[in-house]
Amino acid sequence: EGKDGRDHHPFGFSMWLAGGGVRGGMTYGATDEFGWDAIENRVHVHDLHATILHLLGLDHERLTYHHAGRDFRLTDVHGSVVTELLAAARTGSGIASSEMTIQTRDIYDS
Repeated sequence: EGKDGRDHHPFGFSMWLAGGGVRGGMTYGATDEFGWDAIENRVHVHDLHATILHLLGLDHERLTYHHAGRDFRLTDVHGSVVTELLAAARTGSGIASSEMTIQTRDIYDS
């Protein structure tokens, strides 16, 4: 266990997104056979935030706050909307859901 917790899913994890313009019935991304690392369609946390803000109708590049003499964004200088997760159009009244694998390691440095 050590300082990092319970030693499972340290570099890749799954989450559900439902409704609000999310394309339903799909899985986006995958982890290795041990669930240790995201290996397919990695989504950085900045991309996740940009996508959620987009679904809420906010432009993540314009959502800034001023602190310590500079402007900051939730998505920093990175972050892109993951368009593959977006529904083409909102139809029907059911809740659409998708599962995605998030990369927790900083993939911008690799």
